[in-house]
Amino acid sequence: MNDESKPRFQLTRRKMILGGGLVGGAMVVGYTATHPMQAAGALLTAGGPDMEIGPFGPYICVAPDGWVSIVNPQQEMGQGIHAALAAMIAEEMDADWDRVRIAAAPVNFAAYGPQITAGSRAVASHWSRLRQTGAAARSMFVDAAALRWQVPRGAIMVRDGIVSHPASGRSTHFADLLADAARQTPPQRPALKQQKEFRLIGTDRVRRKDCLPKSTGRQVYTQDIQLPGMLVAMVAHSPRFGGTLARFDDRAARKVKGVVDIFAIETGVAVVAQTSFAARSGRDALRIEWDDGAAERRSSPELAGWYRDIAAGRAQADAHVFETKGDVSRPPQGDLFETTFDFPYLAHAPMEPLDCVAQVEGWDVNIWSGSHLATVDQVQAALAARTIPGKVRIEVLSAGGSFGRRGVASADYLVECVRIARRTNGRPVKLVWTREDEMAAGQYRPMVHHRATIALGPDGFPADWRHHIVSQRLVPFGANEQNAEGVARSPYFAAASAVDCRITTPELPVTVAFFRSVGHSHSAMVMEHIVDQLARRARRDPAAYRRALYRRAGAARRIRVLDTLCRFAGWGTPIEQGWARGMAVHECFGTFVGHVAEVRLDGNRPFVRRVTAVVDCGIAVSPDQIAAQMEGGIGFGLSAALHGAVTLKNGIVEQTNFDSYPIVRLNEMPAVKTHILPSAEPPTGMGEPGVAPIAPAVANALLALTGLPTRSLPFLTGGSAPAMSS
Repeated sequence: MNDESKPRFQLTRRKMILGGGLVGGAMVVGYTATHPMQAAGALLTAGGPDMEIGPFGPYICVAPDGWVSIVNPQQEMGQGIHAALAAMIAEEMDADWDRVRIAAAPVNFAAYGPQITAGSRAVASHWSRLRQTGAAARSMFVDAAALRWQVPRGAIMVRDGIVSHPASGRSTHFADLLADAARQTPPQRPALKQQKEFRLIGTDRVRRKDCLPKSTGRQVYTQDIQLPGMLVAMVAHSPRFGGTLARFDDRAARKVKGVVDIFAIETGVAVVAQTSFAARSGRDALRIEWDDGAAERRSSPELAGWYRDIAAGRAQADAHVFETKGDVSRPPQGDLFETTFDFPYLAHAPMEPLDCVAQVEGWDVNIWSGSHLATVDQVQAALAARTIPGKVRIEVLSAGGSFGRRGVASADYLVECVRIARRTNGRPVKLVWTREDEMAAGQYRPMVHHRATIALGPDGFPADWRHHIVSQRLVPFGANEQNAEGVARSPYFAAASAVDCRITTPELPVTVAFFRSVGHSHSAMVMEHIVDQLARRARRDPAAYRRALYRRAGAARRIRVLDTLCRFAGWGTPIEQGWARGMAVHECFGTFVGHVAEVRLDGNRPFVRRVTAVVDCGIAVSPDQIAAQMEGGIGFGLSAALHGAVTLKNGIVEQTNFDSYPIVRLNEMPAVKTHILPSAEPPTGMGEPGVAPIAPAVANALLALTGLPTRSLPFLTGGSAPAMSS
């Protein structure tokens, strides 16, 4: 790897030393993933930006120059998680935030346990562990200073990396105490700060530390990796899901200058070349015949009709009950409200298309990738290389987005790269998927259908709620309850004496995967739009209707979000002619979010000018990043709501790039004002919760404008017509 492409920190296994103490002038303190209350240490050699780091963490390295390096096992894919996790350590350690740097940890199950960045859980799952790590390090410096100065440890203060004894006026830096601190025993249960004592957490000082390298082009992504003798590969995939290779003619492709080799792999035909241009040109010159005997050949309207038949009981399919209450043996009676919703497949479409670098030399496998599920990828790579996970080294790089696409359990693109690298005699290979590859042969948010029948009581609230979801499964085991998220345990069931919620999981070859906010990406739309329609039916204000249901459910945090949202959005106050407000309040992965969207119709096109957002995510570690994630989530969710749809025609994907799969442009992005509720609850995530409420907020504004409910997404179908119906 040349100097320009080498990440700041790089693991060398030979230099991995576990224990406690001081080596090469640097000290590390950490807690094992298996037992966060057990203090542990890791030794490493420090030497500026190229220091070697061993995987025993999360942990801290204090270098001789006083810089504190924090290494964590969560992947940075644009969500700013490195800074948030580092702030937890720096807060309890009382390190100087301006002299803290951050590095991605290598993949090591023994040291970290499962390294999986998913479900907006990074902050929540590390909250106690990383604070304990920082507090343990601080305690060791305090002990060292107390021994050196022969004073009680209670008389020692630490602030911004300076250890002091105010009574005598003595002070020193972390770096000066390294040798003595390294000899101290980390406490088993270090004392943690009270929330009122935080000086870093919850302030605007906690900002991303990767802005400068990204702005100057020095941030290392997979495409930046250059290795001696490296080849570039592209793969020709079947245009239909489930299609397999029958035969191919590579005579013309082998004549393309720069093409090195062509061979079949499990997922298609690989073209290996000296450059990406040669690889693509060679692939274009292939003549391939595909076997579509087991492939999906239906079009999207046919699949949608099948889903509707399943939900309506017109097609035979097994359903799993994921929530039930009361007597559901009789059909709902009385004032019935019935509705259906259709949602298309969605592509993740991250800015960085899929790519991976792999080198296979015997049993040893080296991988460079923006790995989302690093531990899963390590296992899948080992299977593909016919080795053991301990022989697979993955250097996790920053990713230019993912939204779930790099978190596929099959590790499809990474496995492809390893399979190709097994055929190149030890030469490293960079696999590149084009945007068209990623769009047409991708893993999608499943197509989903909801059918709800609700019987209303005399008070206008749901007395009986029947709900049926039809969607492909996201994992190969279990009851597919990920797609029931947001419907299961809804507070809107509180007034109902009978609840029957089911999900059916049809099998078809189209590949699907987790998508940003997962089941909430469609269930929030369904539940929040239903509630607005029920409120109109009961002739009640949507906010008042929600508040009454939340009170019955004891949903205090939702009430607080709702009340704050109404206050800051001016709910109930007059708005200009032609504009309307719509609201949605939703819980996603433990975080409560409310949106009010101000919308008008520009001809037939919805235009959203402003979104007021309120969030309760527990203790706000990084307020600036929370606001950024809310804005990004709203933009992402609005893109899907306005435009997002992957459709099939005779089994072939029709959208292959942003010309046919548009995203929100600058002129479509609303102004967003985010209000973060103060809280003493443990922190929850922000990577996904901002996505889910925006679609129903817009739909509810359109309902207020036109009186017509939305029955499907995206809002714009056939170019400009809103997907609304009477």
